[in-house]
Amino acid sequence: MNKLQNVTVSPDTLKTKQHFVILDGLRGVAALAVVIFHFMEWIYPPDSGLNFIGHGFLAVDFFFCLSGFVIGYAYDDRLGKMGMMEFFKTRLIRLHPLVILGSVLGLLAFFFDPFAAYTGAYGTGKLILLFVCSALLIPYPVMEERAFNLFGLNAPSWSLFWEYVANIVYALVLYRLSRRYLVVLTTLAAVVLCLVSYRAGNLLGGWAGENFWDGGARIAYSFSAGLLIYRSNWIIKNKLGFIGLAILLSLAFLMPHFKWNWIAEALVVLLYFPLLVALGAGASLSPGLKKLCVFSGSISYPLYMTHYAVIWMFGNYFTNSKPGTNELTLIVAIGTLLLVSIAYVVMVVYDIPVRRYLSRKWRRA
Repeated sequence: MNKLQNVTVSPDTLKTKQHFVILDGLRGVAALAVVIFHFMEWIYPPDSGLNFIGHGFLAVDFFFCLSGFVIGYAYDDRLGKMGMMEFFKTRLIRLHPLVILGSVLGLLAFFFDPFAAYTGAYGTGKLILLFVCSALLIPYPVMEERAFNLFGLNAPSWSLFWEYVANIVYALVLYRLSRRYLVVLTTLAAVVLCLVSYRAGNLLGGWAGENFWDGGARIAYSFSAGLLIYRSNWIIKNKLGFIGLAILLSLAFLMPHFKWNWIAEALVVLLYFPLLVALGAGASLSPGLKKLCVFSGSISYPLYMTHYAVIWMFGNYFTNSKPGTNELTLIVAIGTLLLVSIAYVVMVVYDIPVRRYLSRKWRRA
């Protein structure tokens, strides 16, 4: 996965590491589902039953589970040699350049959105504070017109906040935790996740001030489950391949809404996603699809962290203009392709060069 490709450790430690290319590809499928979901939730409320990808937000739980597996795989056998500070620097170099860029894009979209005029409701001081909090991943849910998102300038950053928390907890606690106690912790997290899903009626929370702790419940289970999969060596050999697993993953996002929706979503997160990670780690890949999986994995994080500035503009256009179905279909299709293209440019021009530069500076230091 792209996280494994870019860890800043000595090359010798990476030579013996297997590369799970299919999991790369699945990460990209999940990122694409998030983008389409964010378009569609402006058109239809997520719980209306009319949104064909109404469960697309569950892609974040898949990210969390995959992250637990990847972190365990990449660092369990060498965090002690690296040291905690080196681990944290590695994760910052991997993740934070796009956190900052996403904040910049969000600020630009706030000022230059052609479908929403800046009214001056936010003074210079408050805008600076919003930007600084967004760039440093400090939750600041004060923008009423943006539903009190934890990060009003770049809404998806809420999951990166919890990813950072999980990384810190991993280095301080989970890294030293035996498999037996990890099972206990994962079981307790599963109970809390079910309670959250029952209370809210779904697992959509974590992104706003009023549902802040739902995000903690979501990552507590999924990250622990992914780590447990790795430490238990629950890798299922199979011949489903990338296409088969991509279809199975997509079904979780496309499933209809049920009367007992909270149970369906909880089961997907508790059982289905860990199963897909285990299958993805053990699946065989046809050579012709390797480049697609690598591209899909490489572009997933840039796509996830840069798309929401455009989503805000689309939302304002939709609210003001109420376009018809044919126009909306065209906008969503073209908009998704445009966002993928932008993410590729960001990856090539900004993300990779910045991370290489920071890695070189760190090595010299």
